[in-house]
Amino acid sequence: MPRPKCCRWIRANPGADFFKPRGVPMWALDRVTLTLDEFEALRLSDQAGKSQEEAARAMRVSRATFGRIVESAHRKVAEALVGGKALEIRQCPWTRFVGQAQSRKTKQRRRRK
Repeated sequence: MPRPKCCRWIRANPGADFFKPRGVPMWALDRVTLTLDEFEALRLSDQAGKSQEEAARAMRVSRATFGRIVESAHRKVAEALVGGKALEIRQCPWTRFVGQAQSRKTKQRRRRK
């Protein structure tokens, strides 16, 4: 049985849920699903220009795990672009936004300290 996935920290929320070729209706396209951790890996490595170690630290995963995430993301984006498919960005249960709203109890505990 595989190990459970650890929580991956996400800082950026994508501006859209789908990207698709112009002029083709959505119902006529196949979909490729990109998870939020893959989106964040692309943002950190390609847009922000961080090394794998820096980006892995930001997502709170190992460098090897980050490498697998970004490799999977590159493969999916290439498949969508080359194959003329829609790219869907979807949140997965093992991601957490940094600065995500905290519960009321957590806020009260911090005020007491």
